[in-house]
Amino acid sequence: MDSAISSSRFFFILIILFIVFISANSSTIGVNHISQILETHDRERAPNSVQVAASHGVLSRLLPSHSSSFEFQIISKEQCGGKSCFIISNHPSFGINGAPEIRIGGSSGVELSAGLHWYLKNWCGAHISWDKTGGAQLFSVPKPGFLPLVQASGVLIQRPVPWNYYQNAVASSYTFAWWDWERWEKEIDWMAVQGINLPLAFTGQEAIWQKVFQIFNISSSELNDFFGGPAFLAWSRMGNLHGWGGPLPQSWFDQQLSLQKKILGRMYELGMTPVLPAFSGNVPAALKSIYPSAKIARLGNWWCCTYLLDAMDPLFVEIGKAFVEMEITEYGRSSHIYNCDTFDENTPPVDDPEYISSLGAAIYRAMQSGDVDAVWLMQGWLFSYDPFWRPEQMKALLHSVPVGKLVVLDLFAEVKPLWITSEQFYGVPYIWKVAIDIANLKWSLSFVSDWLMVPFFRCMLHNFAGNIEMYGVLDAIASGPVEARTSENSTMASVGVGMSMEGIEQNPVVYDLMSEMAFQHDKLDVKLWLDVYPMRRYGSSDASIRDAWSILYHTVYNCTDGAYNKNRDVIVAFPDVDPFSISLEDAYMSGKHQLMSEAVIRRVPLRDSTEAYDRPHIWYSTSDVIHALGLFLASGDDLAESNTYRYDLIDLTRQALAKYANQVFMKIIENYRMNDVHGVTFYSKHFLDLVTDMDTLLACHEGFLLGPWLESSKQHAQTQEQKIQFEWNARTQITMWFDNTEEEASLLRDYGNKYWSGLLKDYYGPRAAVYFKHLLESLENGVGFQLKAWRREWIKLTNDWQKSVKIFPVRSTGNALDTSRWLYEKYLRKPDALDQ
Repeated sequence: MDSAISSSRFFFILIILFIVFISANSSTIGVNHISQILETHDRERAPNSVQVAASHGVLSRLLPSHSSSFEFQIISKEQCGGKSCFIISNHPSFGINGAPEIRIGGSSGVELSAGLHWYLKNWCGAHISWDKTGGAQLFSVPKPGFLPLVQASGVLIQRPVPWNYYQNAVASSYTFAWWDWERWEKEIDWMAVQGINLPLAFTGQEAIWQKVFQIFNISSSELNDFFGGPAFLAWSRMGNLHGWGGPLPQSWFDQQLSLQKKILGRMYELGMTPVLPAFSGNVPAALKSIYPSAKIARLGNWWCCTYLLDAMDPLFVEIGKAFVEMEITEYGRSSHIYNCDTFDENTPPVDDPEYISSLGAAIYRAMQSGDVDAVWLMQGWLFSYDPFWRPEQMKALLHSVPVGKLVVLDLFAEVKPLWITSEQFYGVPYIWKVAIDIANLKWSLSFVSDWLMVPFFRCMLHNFAGNIEMYGVLDAIASGPVEARTSENSTMASVGVGMSMEGIEQNPVVYDLMSEMAFQHDKLDVKLWLDVYPMRRYGSSDASIRDAWSILYHTVYNCTDGAYNKNRDVIVAFPDVDPFSISLEDAYMSGKHQLMSEAVIRRVPLRDSTEAYDRPHIWYSTSDVIHALGLFLASGDDLAESNTYRYDLIDLTRQALAKYANQVFMKIIENYRMNDVHGVTFYSKHFLDLVTDMDTLLACHEGFLLGPWLESSKQHAQTQEQKIQFEWNARTQITMWFDNTEEEASLLRDYGNKYWSGLLKDYYGPRAAVYFKHLLESLENGVGFQLKAWRREWIKLTNDWQKSVKIFPVRSTGNALDTSRWLYEKYLRKPDALDQ
């Protein structure tokens, strides 16, 4: 008996020591388990000379005047201390006529480009952003021959985690849908200087699928109802919808395949690791008749007529293998990492853990059959989105794949990090519990250590549907990746950080900071970081602009309420409800003051109604943001020549006016419910004037124009019929999708809304006018609001607009500073601006 007790105690001590070891090394466990794929990538990377040439190409396109000022060289990871890094040093021949001034060494082409950016940012005060958000501010970079020197010993910057992930599966439609090679080349340059080394590469996969399904006896014509139109391919790929916006002409397949080969070629030249798609089970309807015994389910999470091949069916592995092999054949190589999201907003038919585990194993087997070195990269969105995924189901899926062969993207970590919320299932609480309950110790330890073996990325989702909204959680961005990697209470094996936004070209400050966190080992003080941000962003700074950014940091960029931000401002997401179903008790706030008095609320009856709408998300004092706008305008005379300043000024003015418009709308509803025809008339005109004026404001910068989106869609067409089809795709995605009837609006109405000049004046304004017309008719005729009549007219207006071929400007017009000042004085400066 004593011997048995001693053995138990000894075993218990060993377990505790192992737990301590696991906790102490939790930040490196994930990297250790993926070391094999990292070694493979290092071995298969492009030759050093190719990576150096590609990095010089980035420099020559970004800063051609300084193409001879920098020397690039690939260095080994041993020189980097065993990690990926870049080293910035003064060139040994500096001072000799014609010699480079700065030498940048890096373990890959991406590191070389990131090192260039690090130097320009921290020694030259430069700022690099997307063209639509103002482009690059490089005026602060000294002329060749006068570049600032770094410290004599050089500057070594190591990556704390090996990977920096980029993109979201739906960004391929919300943002990239119409891109050509010229635009993609700029984006890959931007990726490189931001240090992104693990981007999704989804372009052109329809051509691969076309070839694969031919192997399985499905003709091109039978795929017409499978592939969606160009603006809806993301959801077609995920099995959310089929055929909508299609069919695709053969020219599209050919163009996109050619484009994908250029994209992959450049990514490989820079030493990136592009992530290719894999088979998720999404199949065309024709497969059911060709393979009648196959287990194919008809899905209904979104709309009808999408089909999912069960991963347990032998045909699943056959198709998955064929797809991976076809990709490798067409592209000439693979980086062995494949994205597959079988359950993205599609719930599995059975919640039995053994079934879930078998599904996961089959999905991975399909990849591995085509590529023996395959690694499965999965979005973690399903764990946040679908309550189906309880602890046992999560565990079953995550443990179904060999250790190191599955990597999960913690997609929404800046707001709802899985590494924290999952702690109750896999983390320290279970360990502390077993200190009392030895009987459960072995099971709990296995559970925890297995979880630690699943590498996670700490990602920032940030933007839904490419909406335009000033929004962010800067403190979480500046600390979250570090906490996820180093927290003693974290069971997350962090192998990377990432940006997984649904749409780009907005909120440049957020992406600047998040990109930097790929190289930061410690938390950043956001206040100190923002103190120098205006100087980098605009090339000049003063007290007013710094104070403005301080306010923005504590307001729009400090969303800590845990709610995700999906822009539902009234202008771009008009409420489809009876006006009596709008609760005035939740009237929008202006600063700290309610729009309506309690007395008014008490005397306005509220009807019972099942109608609902998504209210705009307001997490800050709007009066503070208006004050920040005043400070922005105070610096305008000195900064007006800066394109980055003009973008930010318009965006901030738009933000303030959009929230003001929400208040105007509530005044209309208030007056309607008090039977005040004059009040409804007055405030309706005020609202419509505001929409027109905002359209004029947005026209002052090319980052806020509808025209480029529509015109770029038509550039891919080879016939007039294709032009009409592609433009319809572009117009439909940003307005109302297809599941509408004559009297019922689409569930996805305004999901992809945009604050774009042309869209406000030509669509959002007329739509609001229809609603206001019905309000007035209701009062004048003494009848209730005719909701169905409003919907019929709105839906017809939308359908007509989607079919229109009206051309909109692709170049900006107007003076941003003057227009913003005019609108500030007209609508915002006076606190009682809404009083008649």
